[in-house]
Amino acid sequence: MSNWTTVCKKDDITPGAGVCALLDGEQVAIFRIAKTDAVYAVSNFDPFGEANVLSRGITGSIGDSIVVASPLYKQHFDLESGVCIEDEDVKLKTYGVRVEGDEIQLQAS
Repeated sequence: MSNWTTVCKKDDITPGAGVCALLDGEQVAIFRIAKTDAVYAVSNFDPFGEANVLSRGITGSIGDSIVVASPLYKQHFDLESGVCIEDEDVKLKTYGVRVEGDEIQLQAS
């Protein structure tokens, strides 16, 4: 049985941008992709800069991957898998995310 938690309204996230939410004591970066309106959620913690800043990163694409670029050292993270494009040994935690009506919900682990 899945456990979903509403964290914000869809309109709280400007297309092409991210926001930070707290889920079970962890900071989660949630992104709404402008081109597709898809929503992704990954850990807000940048493992290279060692700071909770990824929700302020810039979204885009590299090849077929939808990514966020860290605002600190500019590493790119695939928003589906969490894998760092520049260093595949580094991976962010990813979260189940869904849109129910106008609410963004995250899957609690």
